[in-house]
Amino acid sequence: LNLVYLCEALNLPEVAAYWNQVIVLNDYQKRRFANRIIGSLFNTVTGKKIAILGFAFKKDTGDTRESSSIYVCKYLMDEGAHLVVFDPKVGKQQIIDDLKHPSISENPSRVDKLVSVTDDPYLATEGAHAFAVCTEWDLFRTLDYQRIYDGMLKPA
Repeated sequence: LNLVYLCEALNLPEVAAYWNQVIVLNDYQKRRFANRIIGSLFNTVTGKKIAILGFAFKKDTGDTRESSSIYVCKYLMDEGAHLVVFDPKVGKQQIIDDLKHPSISENPSRVDKLVSVTDDPYLATEGAHAFAVCTEWDLFRTLDYQRIYDGMLKPA
């Protein structure tokens, strides 16, 4: 967004329009990802448990600024999904604070009802209807996905 403003200030409207479309496309991809999750669960996630693996905006950091995970969680919460979030570096309070931000949630008490945070990826996925890997942590490459599948609700 800063590039858009900068380009407009420098009287470069075509370049500003380009960067604005990059933002529009990124927003579309976040919504599309959430919609694919919803679609794979028979077009409803109301009351369903979905594990979110990774909350930071990139691996090897605890930084959540502009993380796509925040918006994916928002869209899933808007549909009534119960989320269990696991991230190796982002703390519980940061996750809750990000999801309670006024631009994300109109009702912060709903976050308390719909979101829990765990420090174990296997606990996050236990009894889940689905899980989404939202950050490319190296840890996720070595998880026992058969164990995860066996512990999930079926169809998974």
